[in-house]
Amino acid sequence: MSKALQVSSVSAPGFLGLNTQDPSLEISNGFAGIALNCVIDKFGRVGSRQGYQNINTSSGTLGTNEVTVIHELIETNGTLTILFFGNGKLFKLGLSTSGAVAEYNIAQYGDNWTPNPPTLPLYSEYTSGASSLGSITELTYGGPATAPTFNAGNWQAASLNGIAYFFQINNDPIIYDPAVSTTTYRRVTEKSGYLGTVPNANVAISAYGRIWAANTTTNNTTVSFSDLLSGFVWSTGTSGSLDVSRVWSNGSDEIIGLAAHNGFLFIFGRRQILVYANATTPSTMALSDTISSVGCIARDTIQNTGKDVVFLSGSGLRSVLRTLQEKSAPLGDLSKNIRNDFLTIVASESDTQLRSVYSEQNGFYLLTCPTSDKVFCFDTKTTLEDGSYRVTTWDSIAPQSFCSRRNGDLLIGKTGFVTKYTGYQDNGSAYRMEYYTNNADLGNDGQTSIIKKIKVLVVGGSNQAISVFWGYDFTSSYQSQTISIPTQSVSEYGIGEYNIAEYATSIILQELTAYGSGSGKVVQTGFEININGFPISFQKIEIQTKTGKLA
Repeated sequence: MSKALQVSSVSAPGFLGLNTQDPSLEISNGFAGIALNCVIDKFGRVGSRQGYQNINTSSGTLGTNEVTVIHELIETNGTLTILFFGNGKLFKLGLSTSGAVAEYNIAQYGDNWTPNPPTLPLYSEYTSGASSLGSITELTYGGPATAPTFNAGNWQAASLNGIAYFFQINNDPIIYDPAVSTTTYRRVTEKSGYLGTVPNANVAISAYGRIWAANTTTNNTTVSFSDLLSGFVWSTGTSGSLDVSRVWSNGSDEIIGLAAHNGFLFIFGRRQILVYANATTPSTMALSDTISSVGCIARDTIQNTGKDVVFLSGSGLRSVLRTLQEKSAPLGDLSKNIRNDFLTIVASESDTQLRSVYSEQNGFYLLTCPTSDKVFCFDTKTTLEDGSYRVTTWDSIAPQSFCSRRNGDLLIGKTGFVTKYTGYQDNGSAYRMEYYTNNADLGNDGQTSIIKKIKVLVVGGSNQAISVFWGYDFTSSYQSQTISIPTQSVSEYGIGEYNIAEYATSIILQELTAYGSGSGKVVQTGFEININGFPISFQKIEIQTKTGKLA
C-alpha cells in the first residue's frame, strides 16, 4: 500500500528575511537562507527589488568616474536642484521633460508609444515625467582667488536657507548659492557676509536652523555651529562651539558623525555616543545622556528614519531610540540575524566607502559595501520580535552613493551616471533574483523525506522561466527543474507601484509545479529567476513528500 503524501507549506515565504546566524534547523521556516536581489514587500512576501535607470544621457567631464556624493538642494523659491561630486568636480543635474523616458506617462501599454519600448519596465514609475532623462553641467569656480583643488570625493553635504554646503577634511568647505550664480561654486570663506572661521571639517549636518561641523585635522573633539540661518557666519550672533574632549565617559574618543532629532544632538564617537538636549537653543544645550559601550565606525552610515537614528557600530547595525523617560538611551542590534556574515563583509570595506540611505517611500535602509559588491537592504517597515530588522541582500547594482529625494525618488550614484531606483531592469538588462529557504526537517526525526512535488504560488512575472532547486542534508549540490510563468497581459496589472502601493484585484496568481527526486533527512528548496521588466514575489510554497526509511 502506497504511503500518503505529507504536505509542508509556507505562506509568505521568507517574510522574516535572512537568518544566517542561528542553527539552521532551529529557526522558523519564515526565515530565508538566501534572499538575493530581493525586498520584503508590503504584504510580507519576498519579492524582486526594483532596478535602476541612468538619468543623465551622457557623462561629460565626469567621464568614467564614480559619483561619490549626491545632494538635493531646496532653493528659497522652492526649486529642487540635484548636485553631485565626481572626478574631483561638482556637477548639477538638469532634468528634462523630453526624451524617451518622459514619454512613458501611463502605467501600461497603450497604442501610441514613441518609441516602442518592448524591453523596458512597464509599470507606473513612468508617470508624468517621473523618470525624466537629464543632462549634467559642471559647475566652475566663481570666486575671486585660485580655484580649490579637491583631494578626494568624500564630501558631506548639508543645506541651509537655500544654500548647499560641502565639507571634507583637509579641504576648504565650499558652497553652491543659486542666488549668486547657478553655474558656479565658491568657498564658504568667499561668501558675502562671511564671519569667523569655518572649520575644514569632515562632518557636517544642517539642523535646528544652523550648520553643525566637526572633526578637522587638528581637532576631532569639538563641534562648531554657525549662526542661525547663516551657514557662513561662524562668529557673533548665536554661533559657537562645544568641546567634548572631557565629556567622553569611556576614555578619549574622536567625533565620527552627528545626527539630530526632536531637539537632541547626537555626537557619535568611534566607541561611544553623547546625547545633548535643547540643541534648538545652543546656549541652553546640556549633556543629557551618554552611551559608553557603542560608537559609530563610519560617518555615512548614520541615517535619521524619522522615528530613530540608525548607524553602523563595530558590533553591527544599531539604533538609538530617543526617549526622555529612560535613564539611558536604549540600543537595538538591527543586524542580529546576519551578524557574523555582516560584520565580516563590513570589515573588508574602507570606512570612507561605506554609504547608506533611508528611503521612507520604499521603507528600507540600504548600506552598500562596494568592495564586496554587496548591498544590505534592511526593511524598516516593522521590526521582528527580537527588535531586529528583516534583511535581504543585493548585488549587480554597485552603488557608490545615494540620495533620497523629497518626492520619494531614490537616486543611486554609479560610475559615470546618476541613476534612479525604478523599473525591473538594471538599465535595460535583466538581473538575477534568488530565494532559498532555510534547511528543514520535513518528517519525523531520523526519517528521510522524498520530495515528490514542489508547488510555488507566485505573484507577477510573465513568460519567465523559474529554476527550482532542491537539495538534501546540507548539500551544496542541488537538483533542479526549470518551469515557466505563462505570458500575462500588462493590462492585468494595476497602476500602483509594486512594493509601495498595491496590485489591482485583477492580478493573476500563478501556481507552478516542479517534480522532485532523491531523498534525505533535511531539505532545502530554492528559486532563481531573471527579472527582466516584470516584478515577481512568492505567495506560498508547498512541498509534497513521502516518508522514507528510518536512519
